[in-house]
Amino acid sequence: IGDSRMAVLGSELAIMMALAGHWNAIAKLEGLLPKLEESLGIKIISKRSDPRVGTENLIPYGIEVVSIDHPGIVYEVSNFFSRRGINVEDLYTSCYPAPHTGASMFALHMTIGIPSDAAIASVRGDFMDFCDDLNLDAMMAPVK
Repeated sequence: IGDSRMAVLGSELAIMMALAGHWNAIAKLEGLLPKLEESLGIKIISKRSDPRVGTENLIPYGIEVVSIDHPGIVYEVSNFFSRRGINVEDLYTSCYPAPHTGASMFALHMTIGIPSDAAIASVRGDFMDFCDDLNLDAMMAPVK
């Protein structure tokens, strides 16, 4: 198992794994998946993928956004970075009632990969202005 992610969504558990190995071991595992599904009572979706390339020149930055919940936040924030050639590496969201007021709140947590030749101060300034225009409270900091 190279990478894995787990999340509880509603009453369901979702697990994603990137597996690597010799071709015959992978083929054997793929052949066992239907039996594994049946014996465990779960749904398994498998897909072969190529290794990622060209990420060594990306600087990881964490993005945090909080706002009153409304449609389009994920699209707007993702699109902001996409238009600048900045990859979204990881993203998760949650909704929750605000303490004291009960307002429906939205939180977005994202890891982006900024090309090492990008002007980080400019990206940060543009992002903060963008968030101010949309009334989003945001932070952008390097992942340590």
